[in-house]
Amino acid sequence: MKKLIPFSFAIAALAFAITASAEDWPEFRGPTGQGISAERNLPVEWSGTKNVVWKQPVPGSGWSSPVVVDKRVYLTTAVPSGDGQSLRALGLDAASGKILWNTELFAKTVGKAHKKNSQASPTPLVYGGRLYVHFGPQGTACLDLNGKILWRNDALDYPPVHGNGGSPILVDDLLVFSCDAASDPFVVALDKNTGKVRWKVNRATTAKRKFSFSTPLLATVNGQKQIITPGSGVVCGLDPANGKELWRTLYGEGYSVIPRPVLGHGLIFISSGYDKPNALAIRAGGRGDVTSSAIVWTSVRGAPHTPSMLLVGAELYMVSDGGIASCADAKTGNVHWQERVEGNFSASPVFADGRIYLQSEEGVGVVLQPGKEFKVLARNALNERTLASYAISDGAIFIRSAQNLYRIQKR
Repeated sequence: MKKLIPFSFAIAALAFAITASAEDWPEFRGPTGQGISAERNLPVEWSGTKNVVWKQPVPGSGWSSPVVVDKRVYLTTAVPSGDGQSLRALGLDAASGKILWNTELFAKTVGKAHKKNSQASPTPLVYGGRLYVHFGPQGTACLDLNGKILWRNDALDYPPVHGNGGSPILVDDLLVFSCDAASDPFVVALDKNTGKVRWKVNRATTAKRKFSFSTPLLATVNGQKQIITPGSGVVCGLDPANGKELWRTLYGEGYSVIPRPVLGHGLIFISSGYDKPNALAIRAGGRGDVTSSAIVWTSVRGAPHTPSMLLVGAELYMVSDGGIASCADAKTGNVHWQERVEGNFSASPVFADGRIYLQSEEGVGVVLQPGKEFKVLARNALNERTLASYAISDGAIFIRSAQNLYRIQKR
């Protein structure tokens, strides 16, 4: 095993802490973008009735995860309208679940989505009193927190496959997201104040299938900010100033890449997508094509297609779509345990209150004790289909199902 070269990095999502309390969950995978919550006194057990503070029916359909900021919950949905879809953003009161406003952003005729996807899959983002929502090629918009539209951009047309997926991130005054379509994939940055394109760069890949759905991650590596963005066959680090590629690592024909990158111990952890996913640990801080020098370890068994990974201390946790949960040494990839848990999985795992939370597509929340020994603390059935990831805030877990949004909390 090659010796790891230490480096300093900071997850830029931590900047949210300046304006958002530790209780807020302002983007996909929370305030760090890594699925880590500082909340305490969370429930271990629940059901469709036990420890349910409220259950709010959500109009339409969508698999965007909820976000929670300043006692309000925000999410997106797609409501059938004539021959098309009304793509909407919702604001709810976090204490009661009451829908406070419901704003249409776009009315579109859309193609078919994959059975595990929707027309409202990207998770919203809240920052500085604004809500940013994204519907892939159907459009991107910014609202104030009372549902008033501030700007919209539906000019970035591209041929999607299976609907939309990856969520946007904020990088200083830019809103950045991936547009990995059937052909000519690209990454784009919009001005967060106007919605106008600031830069747009092609994703150079030799993979035959170009489409992917990953959410980028911003980090500072060796004093330089970079956007880490996986796509089909390649993961790149981009300069936020202009989108220029700083480094790249290739991983063959992997496509439909969904998991968001995870960082720690000087490594970037990703999964390479379909057909056979491969978990990779990549040394950060290189320049140019670092495929031959930066890959520290790989693992095929138990690698996820859809859920992002979770780094807790020295251990890396992951759950495959088929329900194989794994715990490995993050630096070496050596597996501590690998066990089958109940169901199939799309939601990304969360670490909170000293526990690991998984949510199956069948609606079962599996609570694990972290560590080098496999231990299940609880299995909690909602009995509703659940593909969205959790939001955690104010001592509660917010779970979106196919029909409802739940606030789960000790009662």
